Amino acid sequence: MAHTRGPGSQHGLTLIALGVVFGDIGTSPLYALRESLGPHYDIAVTRANVFGVLSLIFWALVLVIAVKYAVFVLRADNEGEGGVLALTALIGPSRGTGWRRGMILMGLFGTALLYGDGAITPAISVLAAVEGLGLVTSTLEPYVVPISILILFGLFSVQRRGTGRIGSLFGPVMLLWFATLGSLGVVHLLSEPGVLAAVSPVHAVAFFAENTGRAFFVLGSVFLVVTGGEALYADMGHLGPRPIRRGWFLIVMPALLLNYFGQGALVIGDAATAANPFFLMAPAWGTLPLVILATAATIIASQALITGAFSITMQAIHLDYSPRMTVVQTSDQARGQIYVPAVNWGLFAACVGLVIGFGSSSALAAAYGIAVTMTMVVTTLLFGVVMVTRFGWPRWVVVALTTVFLCVDLAFFGANIVKVRHGGWFPLLAGLVVFSVMTTWRHGRRIVYRRIRRSEVPVDEFVATLAARPEPRVPGTGVYMFPDPEHVPPSLVANLRNNHVLHESVVLLSVEVSSVPRVPRARRVRLRELGIGFWQITLTYGFAETPDVPYDLAAVIDGPSFDHAHTTFFIGRETVRSTVERSGMARWRERLFAVLHRNARSAADHFRLPPSRVVEIGMPVDI
Repeated sequence: MAHTRGPGSQHGLTLIALGVVFGDIGTSPLYALRESLGPHYDIAVTRANVFGVLSLIFWALVLVIAVKYAVFVLRADNEGEGGVLALTALIGPSRGTGWRRGMILMGLFGTALLYGDGAITPAISVLAAVEGLGLVTSTLEPYVVPISILILFGLFSVQRRGTGRIGSLFGPVMLLWFATLGSLGVVHLLSEPGVLAAVSPVHAVAFFAENTGRAFFVLGSVFLVVTGGEALYADMGHLGPRPIRRGWFLIVMPALLLNYFGQGALVIGDAATAANPFFLMAPAWGTLPLVILATAATIIASQALITGAFSITMQAIHLDYSPRMTVVQTSDQARGQIYVPAVNWGLFAACVGLVIGFGSSSALAAAYGIAVTMTMVVTTLLFGVVMVTRFGWPRWVVVALTTVFLCVDLAFFGANIVKVRHGGWFPLLAGLVVFSVMTTWRHGRRIVYRRIRRSEVPVDEFVATLAARPEPRVPGTGVYMFPDPEHVPPSLVANLRNNHVLHESVVLLSVEVSSVPRVPRARRVRLRELGIGFWQITLTYGFAETPDVPYDLAAVIDGPSFDHAHTTFFIGRETVRSTVERSGMARWRERLFAVLHRNARSAADHFRLPPSRVVEIGMPVDI
């Protein structure tokens, strides 16, 4: 990914960030204050209570988004890449100590939860906007769900065009959206400027004192104002931290605060407007234009979670926590801009199911938040560990920061836990399914690798044997791929056993994935000559890169020792069989792994090998 440094380009990236990163948090005014003052909490819509809720909203945005994410968590990048999985990769291999393995598993679960959020965010955002049509004309109310589904289909259909193009298109729309938020807020603040006093935390404390236990559960709805925080961090790899910080502090945060306080001023003047304060902020003639703009903004709001899901999927594939899938690079300049068709349409199907199943944004709001709060807790804990172990921050500073952040995160988590029975089970179930897939794939791959290694032969011993008893050679270069550079690829042993012939040049190729997102080209290739026409080559990629083996090999094997024009790639293709006799994990996980392995994208496609020059050699493996 190329992050340019000039001021003009930074302004352009900030505009793109508005369209890609801030859509989720930017459309929370549609429903956050409405839900916080909703009748389900049985709290009177009085001046004091409105001040209390506004104070909670203000400090939630300041502490969670401005301080925790924008100032601190964005520093915890893995060489420019963000998100829970990138943070987890900084901890190191899971084969370390017990606490390290526990932290990695926790990071994987936090990552898995984002997929559930990635389905709820588009559904609730689009529904909330389209429901505004009911204020224009009641005849459109029966068509809210069908219209929402059509809008979602359009959104997921354009994802293949890439983040950069989408951001360039969406950025100006979101700039207009935030300008509208701020303008509407200012108009109502002028009529009730005293509401700005709610920035004082005294009003939040008084709200809790007055409403005792009920006020705590209001935090479950107040949390809706910060639900875009994790997407903000996950999408950092697309644009870099600087445009995100600029966009937040200069545009997004001021617009959100003005709008929330403007809604509060409106409700203080007329308690009946608490039923839908956002759309009632506009004059009668402006309701329809506002609904149209809100619909456009909510379409864009879904972009943050969708692009974040693409990023963490690619990271999971390269870190071997997910089966190989088709990953389309959508930009020649920015390596982080990708499109994953399977994830895209899987999220679309989940969104449609949620829209049909819940039917309204209020019903979905009751299910929203539990998974996000859990992910935020995981991010805080991982942030603390990484800052001490990898970045060398003073321990007392990290402990102080993580303690403050955890107190806020756990308060929101406690308030949201009651949502499980009201639909919060869905993102938890989705996260549990994804977590099971990730851990099953990882464990299954290790079992397969162990089974294969039982019949491996060390490379040096194999070459020495061939030097003593030469086999017939044919012109050309044979490239045999295998992850272990110290042992002979099983495909080479099988080919020699069956055909009794070798190419003049034989390359034993290993592809490794580093725990950093990108590896400089100068450190991409390691080459070792083994003698008698044998070479050992290791290509190293970062976990956020898309491997292109032929391209990176060309500079190495296009020389006098190799015949690049007549190169054949040999890869092994294991046929996994679930057996009772050699059980390496639970029976259901064996069957799940077998299904995943059977449907994974082929290694030839994943490494971009030319189909006409690939030979696959099958091998049955019992797990």
